[in-house]
Amino acid sequence: MLIKLIIGGLLGFMIYNLFKALMMMNKNDPNQPPMSKFIGRRVMTSVVIVLLLLVGILTGLITPNPRPF
Repeated sequence: MLIKLIIGGLLGFMIYNLFKALMMMNKNDPNQPPMSKFIGRRVMTSVVIVLLLLVGILTGLITPNPRPF
């Protein structure tokens, strides 16, 4: 259950960074951090989520759905 909460929190963090990058793109203020900073955080968060899912499946903490046929 803990790994699912961590993944849910990371998904929320990823969505937050996506909208923060959107705000930076719309403002176009040179004094603010670049949009690529937030997009990079989003990409790294998605990599961490995929790795957590793989480790969870391989260790048996998460059971994937059975095959549909």
